[in-house]
Amino acid sequence: VERQEELCEIAAHNFPILNLNHINVKNEDGVSYLQAMSPVDCIFLDPARRNEHGGKTVAISDCEPDVAELEELLLNKAEQVMVKLSPMLDLSLALKELQHVQEVHIISANNECKELLLILGQASVEEISIHCVNLPTRGTQEEQHFVFTREQEQCSECNYTDTLENYLYEPNASLLKAGAFRSIASAFPVKKLHPNSHLYTSDVLVESFPGRAFHIISPGSLNKKELKESLGDLKKANITVRNFPATVAELRKRIKLSEGGDTYLFASTLNNGQKVLIRCEKA
Repeated sequence: VERQEELCEIAAHNFPILNLNHINVKNEDGVSYLQAMSPVDCIFLDPARRNEHGGKTVAISDCEPDVAELEELLLNKAEQVMVKLSPMLDLSLALKELQHVQEVHIISANNECKELLLILGQASVEEISIHCVNLPTRGTQEEQHFVFTREQEQCSECNYTDTLENYLYEPNASLLKAGAFRSIASAFPVKKLHPNSHLYTSDVLVESFPGRAFHIISPGSLNKKELKESLGDLKKANITVRNFPATVAELRKRIKLSEGGDTYLFASTLNNGQKVLIRCEKA
């Protein structure tokens, strides 16, 4: 159901070519159609994310239609509703605006957050399950899937560390979006560098960690002498900043390294407040 005639014509042309002959295309206003339609099993809704001036919107109330206003009507028409929203949307705000969320699915592809899907249902749930999924798009990387609740996140034990061990871990984009920072430290044998540094370390490689794993070559400080010893004759590196008082561009200018190569540098802060520049290679 789409009110833009051109999009309907494109869809009506493409679906038969893809052997999707069971799909009916309606060139109508979605809200008007919803009000008149008979009840169904499931409704999938993808609100327009741009305002009348063409700018991107990320809040539910700024999308068209406003799902929060339609929530009761949607659940009168369907047992289950799936809402596709901007990955930039504030998840906590969305869960406050919508009263019947049962599940959250945060979807990343090749470690880039792509979609935020909310599942609404008529039955109430004690805790909303948050599914973090990272889909591989190239190579042999396996799909990563981690499930937690916000209540579990608050109650999870998390060990912080003043020292780096042999391996460094960066959670995938879905986990970072979901805020599963304490939960993964509880679910896997890793230590968190700092409450605000969303990086983790371990002595033994944790192959199942849902993110990128690196072998630490040198956990250097930003002292000029140590920095020179750590970087040696390195010409280029991939730089990431987590809880560090400088941007990637500022740091790259300071240490005079171009982008690329097989070396990874993470600028971050340990639990004791020490600023570090960690030289790594992929594990």
